[in-house]
Amino acid sequence: MKRIAIYARVSGNTQKNDLERQISSLEDYVKKHFPQAEYMVVKDIASGLKEDRRGLRRLIEMARKRQIDAVLVAYKDRLTRFGFTYLRELFEAYGVKVIVVLHEKPKDYYQELVEDLIAIVTSFAGRIYGKRSRKYKRVVEAVEQAVKDP
Repeated sequence: MKRIAIYARVSGNTQKNDLERQISSLEDYVKKHFPQAEYMVVKDIASGLKEDRRGLRRLIEMARKRQIDAVLVAYKDRLTRFGFTYLRELFEAYGVKVIVVLHEKPKDYYQELVEDLIAIVTSFAGRIYGKRSRKYKRVVEAVEQAVKDP
């Protein structure tokens, strides 16, 4: 592989340290496994549910123009919260391989559904009420509490 795009994403500005750790870890991976490759860093600070992320659009455009050979992500959910398989197939249709560097421990079905539900409620409540509103915080807290006490 000659041209690699490193993609890192976090959900909010408070996680900028995590974003930098993702980038650093992925840069180390490229240097170790693809020492001859040139790479560029593409990053987003946005929800994994948001479809119109600037960085994701940039990745797709680079793939469409055949400017990259691979996309590296730390975890599957950094690329997208839902529909990872669809995005991977889209990239592969353009000849771009998606490489997931780190793999999380497998989650049981219940845990995965709970995390997905919280992500969806958080995303929609933020869109409806705004992420700084009290209603948003109350909705998210209520869902998290309901999940803790089934």
